[in-house]
Amino acid sequence: MTVRDVRDRLIVGLDLATVEEAEAMVLRLGDAVTFYKIGFELALAGGLVLAERLAGSGKKVFVDLKLHDIGQTVEKATRQVAKLGATFLTVHAYPQTLKAAAAGRGDSGLKVLGVTVLTSWDAADVAEAGFSETPERLIARRAGHVRAAGVDGVICAPTDLAIVRAVAPKPFLAVTPGVRPAGAALGDQKRVATPGDAIRNGADHIVAARPVLSAPDPRAAAEAIVAEIAAVVA
Repeated sequence: MTVRDVRDRLIVGLDLATVEEAEAMVLRLGDAVTFYKIGFELALAGGLVLAERLAGSGKKVFVDLKLHDIGQTVEKATRQVAKLGATFLTVHAYPQTLKAAAAGRGDSGLKVLGVTVLTSWDAADVAEAGFSETPERLIARRAGHVRAAGVDGVICAPTDLAIVRAVAPKPFLAVTPGVRPAGAALGDQKRVATPGDAIRNGADHIVAARPVLSAPDPRAAAEAIVAEIAAVVA
């Protein structure tokens, strides 16, 4: 596994308010980070233009829009994201949504990931949303939907990896937010693990935003996470 391969397993979330802030962070991180996530906030502030620029410069980009709409809309939106040169796109793991995204992806290089249960949710949140299942059963069912739809993988909490891998072994992708280095604040995440544990338990990529962006030295923080990943995959 090359250095680039190891670095690609860390996705840094550009959870920032403006494109200017995001560009400054990308410049600061330099070659320590090769893969970035652009979510709703930044996307609505011009972040999709940035996504295209990053992809054009050789970086990988995860467009985290969690699409959920009628099939035709999802299919067309997915096609537009593919045109940006993005590597990953998220959609909610409902069968029709997944099938529409698969159609929109076509034979592009875009990989579609289904969202199982948000990492900020626990059992009480699942019940409040109207699901009678336990979170574990819901995650397993949705991972099954993702696999059946023929898309590429799931977004899941690191604590859910065993459930996902029982339903969908590799090469099906598992991408995990909710990753925190040992001793780091949890923030709004409820189901977390360290970077090393997430990779050890079957994650293909981990997503970290606050642990990198809020660090006194973001580049050093990113390099420390990559080193933790490298120690597991070596």
